[in-house]
Amino acid sequence: QVRLVESGGGLVRPGGSLNLSCEPTISINSLLVVAWHRQSPGQQRDFVASITKYGAINVADTVKGRFSISRDSAKNTVYLQMNNVKPEDTGVYYCNAVKITNRRDDYWGQGTQVTVSS
Repeated sequence: QVRLVESGGGLVRPGGSLNLSCEPTISINSLLVVAWHRQSPGQQRDFVASITKYGAINVADTVKGRFSISRDSAKNTVYLQMNNVKPEDTGVYYCNAVKITNRRDDYWGQGTQVTVSS
């Protein structure tokens, strides 16, 4: 069973920064895509950013210019760097990974809480 271990959430003031980490229990190079999604209170889960094993990046317009995603194969970790955070960035951030073999498998982490408040 593949697990995604998230860390780095917490309380941060508006304008501050956080760096979230997602470490899978299998090699990151075996995952086609790793993405971050978030769910704010009372809202649906929304896409934030993704990165493929080939390095292709996609970032939601709502966070473009403030958030960035990266991967470190040596540390087997995908990061979400959150800069200039706003109160509306508050929510539970989930790591999601897709593995393709002879089928598609989607994996989700347990989520890490991010609260932006003064």
